[in-house]
Amino acid sequence: MKRTFCATSVLALTLGTAAFADGHAEPLKIGFLATLEGTYTALGEDGQRGFEVALAEIENMAGGRSIEVITASTDASPDSAVRAARKVVEQDGVDILIGPLSGSEGIALRDYSKTQPGVTFINGISGAQETTFVEPSENFFRFNMDGAQWSAGLGEYVFNEKGYETVATIGEDYSFIYTQVLGFALEYCQAGGEITDRFWVPLGTKDFGSIIAALPDDVDAIYLGLGGGDAVNFLNQYQQAGGDANLIGGTIMVDGTVLNSKGSAKEALIGVPSSGPQADDFDNENWKRFVAAYQEQFAPEDRFPSPALMATGYYNATIAMARCMDEVEGDLSDGHAAFRSCLSDLVMEDAPNGPIRLDENRQAIGTNFLTEVVENEDGTLSNKLIKVVENVNQTMGVDAEAFAALGLPSRDTPECKTSY
Repeated sequence: MKRTFCATSVLALTLGTAAFADGHAEPLKIGFLATLEGTYTALGEDGQRGFEVALAEIENMAGGRSIEVITASTDASPDSAVRAARKVVEQDGVDILIGPLSGSEGIALRDYSKTQPGVTFINGISGAQETTFVEPSENFFRFNMDGAQWSAGLGEYVFNEKGYETVATIGEDYSFIYTQVLGFALEYCQAGGEITDRFWVPLGTKDFGSIIAALPDDVDAIYLGLGGGDAVNFLNQYQQAGGDANLIGGTIMVDGTVLNSKGSAKEALIGVPSSGPQADDFDNENWKRFVAAYQEQFAPEDRFPSPALMATGYYNATIAMARCMDEVEGDLSDGHAAFRSCLSDLVMEDAPNGPIRLDENRQAIGTNFLTEVVENEDGTLSNKLIKVVENVNQTMGVDAEAFAALGLPSRDTPECKTSY
C-alpha cells in the first residue's frame, strides 16, 4: 500500500519526531556525498544547501534519533564516489548514505550498494538512466527522475513551436549526458526533427576551440549538454568566437549554478528553451515554502537567488528518509526491512517540485518542467515556466519492451528515427 504524505502531514510528522525522542536512542549516522571538488563543485555546494534546509526543517531528528552527519567529497568520477562511500560506510559506519550527485557516480554506487546490504542508499540527484533501469539494487532508492525524464516536453517544443528542424548536439562524454540526449532525441526525432551531428567532450574540458570550429552552420539550433565549469567555459569561448546560433539547453546547462555564474557570457542563454525537474517561477505553495526556507537559511552572498535543482534533489531525498524513519520510529532492525518498505511505497504529494512516487525499480515518477531563460528586473537570470508535464515515467511513455530495445544511452544511442 502506498504511503501518501501531503502538506498537511508535515507538522504532525515533525511533532511526532519530537515525541519519539527520549534522549537514549543511538544517533542516526548519515553519510552525505556530493561533488565538492572539480568542475561540478558549485552544483555540489547547492546540493549541500538543500540537504541542510531539510535537516533544519526536521530539527536534525529522524525517528526519534538525533542525526550525525559524516560528509565526504567527490569529484564527479565513479572512483571518487566509491572511495568516499567506502570511507563513510566501512570506516564511519553510517546507517544511511545520501548521494551522489553525478551520473556515473550513481551507477558506481548502485553497484557498491549491493555489497553493503546493511546500509540504505538514497540517491542525491545523480541522473544516469542505467542506475535504476539496469540491474537495480534493492537498497538503492532514487527520488529524482533521470536525465531522459528531465527532457520530457523539450523535443516536441523546439520542433513544433520553435521550428528547429535540424539540430547538432554537444555533450559531456559520460552517462548522464548520454541519458539527457536520449530523452531529447527520442521526442525530437519522433516529432520529425533530425540530429545531424553529435559532439562529445571530456568532463572538465577547458578549451572548446576545436569543437566550436567544427560546429555546423547549416543547422537550426545547437543542443548544449554541459554543466558547471564546462558550461561557463563553453559560453565564454563561444561568444568570443562570435557564435550566434540558436541554442537549446540541457537541464544543467541552464541550472542556477550556471545562470548565477560570474561574467556576462551567460547572457547568451537568455531566451534559450530547456527542461528539467523545476521552474523558478512555479506557482505552487510547496515550492514557495521551500524557496523561502532556502533564502532564509543562507545569506544572499552564500546562496543562489533560488535553489538550483541540486538543492531540490537532496532536499527531497532527505525528507523522504526522515518521513520513513518517523514511520518506523527509528527502528532499522531486520536489515532496514520496514524502513525500505516505507521508502518503496512513499508518495510525496507535497514535494516542492511536484508529486513523487517510485516505480518497481525504486525510481522516481515525477513532474517535469519546460522552461525558457529570462532576464529579471534586477538583472539576474532565471527559468520561466512554459509547460508542466506530469507523471513522467522512466520509459518516457514508450512501451517498456520497445524502450529497452533502444539500448543503453551512449554516444550513438538512440538512433534518430520517427518511430521506436
